[in-house]
Amino acid sequence: MTDETTEKEHVKKPLDKMTVKELREVAMEIPEITGVHGMNKAELLVAIKAAKGIEDEPVHKASATVSELKNQIKGYKEKRASALQAKDAKMATIYRRRISRLKKKTRKVA
Repeated sequence: MTDETTEKEHVKKPLDKMTVKELREVAMEIPEITGVHGMNKAELLVAIKAAKGIEDEPVHKASATVSELKNQIKGYKEKRASALQAKDAKMATIYRRRISRLKKKTRKVA
């Protein structure tokens, strides 16, 4: 690879998706960052983002509490039961998937 192709890859690929090797190459081009080879990926990301003035977006946590999510699950279970009685397999499948997603959210929130 030439220097031009590696620079193009850096521009296309987001920093979080880069490997440590690629991050080190990017950090070596920035004169403000020293000790690049002694840093791990997290440290490299922080240093590069600070040097380039990139702000991290906060990670969004689940917005609902466990009890709210469980109430939603109960509602979907009732809707699924009525869909099964009406022999509406498509809606029953949709409700089953929604219930599954909400259960995963309750595990993340707890």
